[in-house]
Amino acid sequence: MISCSHMADSNLAKKAAGATSPELTDKVIFYFVDHGMQILTAIVLMGIGVVIARWAGNLIHRWLKAKAYDEPVSNLIVKAVKLLVIGFIGVMALGQMGVQITPLIAGIGVAGVGASLAMQGLLGNLVAGLTIIFSKPFTIGEYIEIVGAYGQVTDIALFSTTMLHTDNSRVIVPNRKFVGEILHNYGNIRQLDLTAGVAYSVDLTMAFSIVNDILQQNPSVLKEPAPLVGIAALNESSIALAIKPWVKVEDFVPAQAAIYQAIIEIFRDKKIEIPAPRRDIHLLNLLP
Repeated sequence: MISCSHMADSNLAKKAAGATSPELTDKVIFYFVDHGMQILTAIVLMGIGVVIARWAGNLIHRWLKAKAYDEPVSNLIVKAVKLLVIGFIGVMALGQMGVQITPLIAGIGVAGVGASLAMQGLLGNLVAGLTIIFSKPFTIGEYIEIVGAYGQVTDIALFSTTMLHTDNSRVIVPNRKFVGEILHNYGNIRQLDLTAGVAYSVDLTMAFSIVNDILQQNPSVLKEPAPLVGIAALNESSIALAIKPWVKVEDFVPAQAAIYQAIIEIFRDKKIEIPAPRRDIHLLNLLP
């Protein structure tokens, strides 16, 4: 008796499934029949959207290239524009297919407000990154300094900027830190600030000539801007020479070491005294 009941229930389930399947198929068929033109229009719109997105992306890419924007940044902006165009056309295509767009847009808006409140810091970095990309206060390869951070810029992303120290360590700074702060941009070259002490008895004209020869022979020293050589200060036991050549950012540390070594070697060879600090002490016999 139980077996017969079970078989009856199974047969009823199969009949229900069989009835549901044709009904669902009929609904799908009726939908395509009733909305055939709308679906065709939506497909055409999506095709047009893809074409427009490619055209807009190529146009913006050429414009960014003419403005000398970095290639990674240009590609990122082009992809974002393409996605915006395709998304806009996609919403229009859904409307053509009979989908209610107003609730969809309202839902996207509510979700966007919630996401923006939850990601204020992230969005702040994004807006600051776009500001840096378009206003270009600095570019990749330049040496910059802000409060608490300095280095050569190696990467500019939407959310952060990466800088390289002279010890090859990296500093990753959130982009919002650059907005509203004092920024010192050295560009692609830096000026060395070197000093060398010589005795007061030294012929300064000869000393200046030797230092200029050293700078001209150093391949890291730039010809333009021309290096500056002069007197920096008059110390108690020596005259401090100011030596300020210009070098590329990546040559800042090695050029300094090479110039100092050449100065010591040639000054010794030319008998130019580099005096050590000294004091004359006079002892008075105060005993009766």
